[in-house]
Amino acid sequence: MKGNYSEVTKNILLTIAITGLVVVAATSPYFLISLAKVLLKNKKYHSSKENEEKIVRSLRGLKKNNLIILKDQGDGNFTVQLTQKGKEKVEEINFDNLAIKKPNKWDGKWRVVTFDIPENRKPARDALRSKMKELKFYQLQKSVFICPYPCEKEILFLCEFFDIFKFVDIIIAEKIHNDGMLKKVFRL
Repeated sequence: MKGNYSEVTKNILLTIAITGLVVVAATSPYFLISLAKVLLKNKKYHSSKENEEKIVRSLRGLKKNNLIILKDQGDGNFTVQLTQKGKEKVEEINFDNLAIKKPNKWDGKWRVVTFDIPENRKPARDALRSKMKELKFYQLQKSVFICPYPCEKEILFLCEFFDIFKFVDIIIAEKIHNDGMLKKVFRL
């Protein structure tokens, strides 16, 4: 998904993921435009012919690439839902958009993430380490990273994404000996 799909396409996938499935009446030959109008209500795109066309193109591409499935309900309605491949793409989008939110005021607690991921899971270990650096964690040791902001949900998401729950621990500490350098790094 990294760069292969437009923001419109990513937002369609996320909308379908959040709602579970979308039901649309298919009584006209303009079925995809009807679906586009439903999706326009749920997103930041204002209703315009240009946006409808973008969404229709995106929907065609998603269907062609087997990321969504259209099911005839037999009553003149269709449901639109993600395939397994579509769900995997949503996970990639969430992974790419992952960020640690910096609160207005620091709560004085350090989040220490430690891991001991076995050698046979080295790609997951390297990817976790890389993503934590990207998220601006401070690497205290090879498998110990520190962040001063709440990040438990994001770390748990990464653990799920890489399937490494049992190898990762999150410690919330009020004091780290000699944390003056860390305060400087994070400008606290």
